[in-house]
Amino acid sequence: MELIRPGTHIDFIGIKKITLSISTVVILICLGSILFHGGLKYGVDFAGGLLIQIRFSKPVSISEVRGALDVLGSKEVMVQAFGGENEFLIRIEKSSEDLEAMSKTIQTSLQQQFKDKSLEIRRAEVVGPKVGKDLKNKALWAVGLSLVAILIYVAFRFHEISYGLGGIISLFHDVMVVYGAISIFGIEYSLNVLAVVLTIVGFSINDTIVIFDRVRENIKKMRKENLETIFNVSINETLGRTILTNGTVMVVVLILFFFGGPVIHDFATAMVVGMITGTYSTVYIASPVVLFWDQHVTKKRRR
Repeated sequence: MELIRPGTHIDFIGIKKITLSISTVVILICLGSILFHGGLKYGVDFAGGLLIQIRFSKPVSISEVRGALDVLGSKEVMVQAFGGENEFLIRIEKSSEDLEAMSKTIQTSLQQQFKDKSLEIRRAEVVGPKVGKDLKNKALWAVGLSLVAILIYVAFRFHEISYGLGGIISLFHDVMVVYGAISIFGIEYSLNVLAVVLTIVGFSINDTIVIFDRVRENIKKMRKENLETIFNVSINETLGRTILTNGTVMVVVLILFFFGGPVIHDFATAMVVGMITGTYSTVYIASPVVLFWDQHVTKKRRR
């Protein structure tokens, strides 16, 4: 099945100056949001603390839950509505107290005070501050090392540093946009969201390599054409594959976004943003970087 007819010629590269300007503005907005909010909003996984998800079978107001917890005397407890009706999240961040003991105390206290409401403890997570800090450092290393490894791999595969730079700059663009979206939408940066970032890194570079492979093939066939024309032809030739592959994944992600429920809503939101920016960056970031390098570095060396 061919979604795009052979011979289709859409001038993707012709608008690279416009798209690069748009990307620059988006990156600045993302950086501005992260700086304005004082960094990302770390979840319990990275910040450390206690998270309990509860649900009542009968109507209960958030003020009643807060009042029940005030009896415990802890000033660090935060309560927020979550998901469906009568469902709440109880959070304590970076407490110096024994979190395991506090978790059991809170659960026992709530069950005693809401006996007639059929309280259900749906989730209880406890992460110590040191463990959270360790996980945060490992998360940064995971993202950083994955980008370096991809740079080396792409440069080696295509025997040109420009292709490696194109791939890594497009990935940096994707990561920054996803982190910016996390900041703008107030999404908690948890292990699940970190998984989205690493997934997008792999997804985006795969798409980029497909186009770069076609460029390498067309360079041999179109020796008389300039590199910009070859990139345009290559992008058009792989457009059907891009639409089919990315579109299929996007359908699944959108189903998760709309029907997956509150537990994976943050994951799905970050994934939607990552899918869009990952597809975009392959064409409008990676390719222009290779062309820029060819025009301003490679050609100067040949002179």
